[in-house]
Amino acid sequence: MFSLNTLRTKFGIVLSIVIALALLAFIFSLRYEMGFGGNDPKVGEINGDKILYSEYYNEYEVTKNNNGGAEAYDEEADERFSMGAWQSLIAKHALIPGFKKMGIAVSEAERLAMISGEHPSNVFYGAFANPATGEYDVAAITNFLSQSEGNVQMQQAWNYINSQALLERQIAKYAGVVKGGAYVNALEVANSVRNANNTFAGKVVSRKYSSLPDSLFSVSKSEMKKYYAEHKGMFEQQPSRSISYVVFEVDATADDMAAIENEVKGVAAEFAGTKDIKAFVRQNRHGSIDDRYVSKNELSKAEATALMSGKTFGPELANDVWTVARVLDSKVVADSLTLSHIVLPYNEESLADSLYKAVKGGANFAEVARNNSVVETAGVGGVIGTLPFSALPAEFVASMEKAKKGDIVKITMGNSIQIVKVDGVKGRSKHVKVARLEYPVVASAATTRNVHNSASSFAVSANGSVDKFHAAAAEAAVTPRVADVANGERTVRGLERSQEVVRWAYNAKVGDVSEIFKVDGDYVVAVLTEIDDEEYKPLSEVEHQVRNAVMREKKYAQIVAEMSGATLDEVAASFGGEVADFDGVTFGSYYINGVGVEPRLVGAIAATTEKDVLSAPIKGNTGVYVYVVTDIANSEKQNAEAEKVRLQAMAEGMSQQASLFAVQQLANVKDLRSRYF
Repeated sequence: MFSLNTLRTKFGIVLSIVIALALLAFIFSLRYEMGFGGNDPKVGEINGDKILYSEYYNEYEVTKNNNGGAEAYDEEADERFSMGAWQSLIAKHALIPGFKKMGIAVSEAERLAMISGEHPSNVFYGAFANPATGEYDVAAITNFLSQSEGNVQMQQAWNYINSQALLERQIAKYAGVVKGGAYVNALEVANSVRNANNTFAGKVVSRKYSSLPDSLFSVSKSEMKKYYAEHKGMFEQQPSRSISYVVFEVDATADDMAAIENEVKGVAAEFAGTKDIKAFVRQNRHGSIDDRYVSKNELSKAEATALMSGKTFGPELANDVWTVARVLDSKVVADSLTLSHIVLPYNEESLADSLYKAVKGGANFAEVARNNSVVETAGVGGVIGTLPFSALPAEFVASMEKAKKGDIVKITMGNSIQIVKVDGVKGRSKHVKVARLEYPVVASAATTRNVHNSASSFAVSANGSVDKFHAAAAEAAVTPRVADVANGERTVRGLERSQEVVRWAYNAKVGDVSEIFKVDGDYVVAVLTEIDDEEYKPLSEVEHQVRNAVMREKKYAQIVAEMSGATLDEVAASFGGEVADFDGVTFGSYYINGVGVEPRLVGAIAATTEKDVLSAPIKGNTGVYVYVVTDIANSEKQNAEAEKVRLQAMAEGMSQQASLFAVQQLANVKDLRSRYF
């Protein structure tokens, strides 16, 4: 039967399907802007609509409940639910109203066709595919709906699936409309064929900007302001917060390490003497039992020496973990087995019995696998290949313990029934199942308290201003780190799981010192050093970049003025340069030997139609270039018909992708969630 829990587990895929279709495009290049509405603050704006905290939170809860809920909740799941909720709101406030205006709708007949599988839907498939066969299961929908009568949660889940499926279909229709408008004309095809087929060789003269000393040129403030104003788009930025922070690392002290070592040695002595290994390990929170039987070659040399002779391994310290191990069970089994299998759904017991009897009776195993198995190996007659015994699933161990070539066994495993044939057996040796105690070296409670006290004292001394923060850092002999947190980022780079720090930064004022945050077991204290909500970086911040750009413009003009001559040799002689050869240049070239990465030069060479003609000066990234093409080789590897197909496909794909960014810009999405989530 198809339960709500099963649906939730499977439907986690649905959110990623919708994301993959398009909605992720709306997450980029967002802008922050804060506003409040009574006690229900604004957490964003989409298409002119204010998104209040209550609306976002409700959408978040719906997304969470329909994608695993509390059962799947962790920090990574929270990030997925948060992104999914925001994407749903973008769809609600921007996509769906736009589709309505365009007349893009999904009829009831279309919805039913999606449910029936007549018109496949990734959303319905993701929720109701048979886990054993991978095929869409309409019966599962019938079962689910029959169970949902009177069950509000299941009805809500069904409504959610339908809404996502309708949105998926609307997006597909919109993409189809955009795709239909893509067109490649004959001139584009002709140029593209030429670019694909032609390869250029010739000679080039270059003069680098660095050959002219900067001291020969002056750059005024007014020139920089003019350049900045004319190229302002180069300096567009996302709103951000800048912080300095210090990390008080919670590491084990020498006393902690000694205490852990003594504890492990005491436990190891008890472990070595116990007769009930399984009970001892299960009662110890640091205990675990390996799932597989392994050979000595799969253990470290020290482990193999001890365990294979029946002794206790350890205690041994490696990578800050103390390990003690004993053998729980041992078997003499094959080192490796070559296997083939037939896989059937778990509910095909009668068919499995019939096929099992058939292959046991001499039927061709490979042929039966090709005709009946529901997994990829059916195409190769069910052949799995050769596996070490340790790689076998736990369900296989009992059946394969004494396996011989030619054996055929039936094994129930998860959602499948497998008929397994042993095609080969290689070697036999002792394999062991290992029980372990693993004690990580961590700071004691006392050490943790001491570090927290140090962080608290620092926070008190640092409070008040950025200067006090850095003075306190110097006094405490800790080095502040700096970070910029841009719009849309939920963590500080270098600090995993630091959402609380980001949330604080977007609610603080410059000079505010944070509370003590616990991040990955350490303590973090931060100060907000800058708030930057400007659309463009100020000239003062990019002054060096602008000065260099203006300087390059002046050097380019000077170099062009000095270049003279009707031939390449004369141009080179005019400033003491040298003529160099190039070859193998195509329209798609990234690099020219002897020159480097110069896209403008590549483009100019690839656009040349006449040989032995001196080019105009080309303004490159690192210098000025003049060239002559001496040979144009045509490979004729691409024809117009094939190139038109390629260009049309590319145009259709690019137009659909660009249309999503266009919708994003028109919707003017502003994301303010970092202040709250």
